[in-house]
Amino acid sequence: MQEPSAIPTKSSLSKHKIRLVELMQRINFGRIEGLVVRNGEPMLDPPPRVIREIKFGGENGTRPEAAKENFALKSQVVELLNLIEAIRDGVIQRLEIKHGLPFMMTIEEDAA
Repeated sequence: MQEPSAIPTKSSLSKHKIRLVELMQRINFGRIEGLVVRNGEPMLDPPPRVIREIKFGGENGTRPEAAKENFALKSQVVELLNLIEAIRDGVIQRLEIKHGLPFMMTIEEDAA
């Protein structure tokens, strides 16, 4: 990612992080389960489990930003990507997505 003073954009990300951002935009509402993190990068191969929430009369389609090649990242996405880099190697058990943005995540850690 770029320096903290710069506004991070989609195009400044690694291919793995771009794929994660695009997946969250496609899900819009739902969650990702069992997302493997290797060397601070989210691994979508093998694919994690994706669960979409369908709200009757609600926003169920892909986010409009998904069609854009580049845009400034929202603070929630930047925070998630920083946490993924800090995890380094592990598994995000559950990543909840609302409006195409990360909302909450559950990770497993050693008690030590």
